[in-house]
Amino acid sequence: MGDLGYIRGTHFILVERFADGRADRLPELATELVKLNVDLIYASSPQAVAAAQGATTRIPIVFESVTDPVEAGFADSLAHPGHNITGLSNVSSDLNSKRLQFLKEMMPKLTRVALLVNSTNRFTAIFVPSMRAAAESIGMRTLNFSAAKPQELESAFQSMIQWGAEAVAMSSDASLWSERERIAQLALKCRLPSLCPFSGYVEAGALMSYGVDRWFEYRKVAAYIRDIFRGAKPGDLPIEQPTQIDLVINRKTAKALELTIPRLLLIQADKVID
Repeated sequence: MGDLGYIRGTHFILVERFADGRADRLPELATELVKLNVDLIYASSPQAVAAAQGATTRIPIVFESVTDPVEAGFADSLAHPGHNITGLSNVSSDLNSKRLQFLKEMMPKLTRVALLVNSTNRFTAIFVPSMRAAAESIGMRTLNFSAAKPQELESAFQSMIQWGAEAVAMSSDASLWSERERIAQLALKCRLPSLCPFSGYVEAGALMSYGVDRWFEYRKVAAYIRDIFRGAKPGDLPIEQPTQIDLVINRKTAKALELTIPRLLLIQADKVID
């Protein structure tokens, strides 16, 4: 917002509510914001959007990191969202095939990929079939393992090992994101190369990510907020899909897992963390 000339405390007041990785708290927090009669709600995950949508049909809602806003019931269409919601789709399901292909390049003999999900997140129903189809198309199998709470992470990883997983892929989920450092540590401890939707996981020690640039998304969200502040209706603002998709690799983690990163993959990488 600062880049657009808006100064916090002068041009707008930021009222923050955090669920601390507990999606079950989101409806309560959304209701709080509605009672405070805020002028706009920014929701940074599909679960947060769903909570805000359930709390108000009047206050504008701007979102990011939603895989399929139309299928999720947030918008009538990408071009004409309608209602009081607009924002950015992260086209996650469309990227799953490419993510697995990158991992396969590093691990040519890979056959079993565990999917780390939050079973209480209804958007898991989009991620799992997409990953399964992408995996089967290149001769791999997947099985999903849920960690709806932080204390369930360790048992989820142990179950992956028992199944015979050779790598783990993360779904896009707010509660998993808040535990990204621990997830990276557990994946390394279990000798499981980790494939992630966002570079923040890789910066925390995961192996690889292929996804949208979060800073790009934040700037676009700020532009939506500016337009709504100027009088635009959310339902008239087309939902945008990101144009910048980054491949990020953690070379230190690859070395710890005794993996050789193919030269072509290094050339394709937008960022390599040493």
